[in-house]
Amino acid sequence: MAWDEWQQIKANVAERHSTDMRLNELPPDAGPSSNSVTGGVKSSKKAWLTAGEGVGSLRTALGTALRQLEEGQAGLGTSESCLGATAQREVYSSWKRYLGHVSKRCGSLQSILEQVGHDQLKTDEAVKAEIDVLQVQFTDTDTVGGRAKGR
Repeated sequence: MAWDEWQQIKANVAERHSTDMRLNELPPDAGPSSNSVTGGVKSSKKAWLTAGEGVGSLRTALGTALRQLEEGQAGLGTSESCLGATAQREVYSSWKRYLGHVSKRCGSLQSILEQVGHDQLKTDEAVKAEIDVLQVQFTDTDTVGGRAKGR
């Protein structure tokens, strides 16, 4: 979910002033307790760390896929006389580059999620700033493969 969508959802909920949509709300007669924060959503370090681990497992799966792609290239040779082999190498190169970028993005996002889990005091703005850096750093690559390239 993009950051703007998240901000819009929060704004919509705030506009409705509906207590039906609040998570972890205290009953009206129960006073504040020592382990809860009134007026906010409860968050746990474990949830953030679990999310980070999930993204990390995606990175591991991408590494496996990349190794399988490499193995599939074995014996393809370097001859330019076979157009099919040339096209295959182009597709492989583009996917290798793309999966490398996605893997780095997962690693960066994993670090952010785990760090947020470690310091719960960060504001939404600080988390958004870190995610914005990722969006700039890891813009999706242009699609490649399937172009005629003057042929």
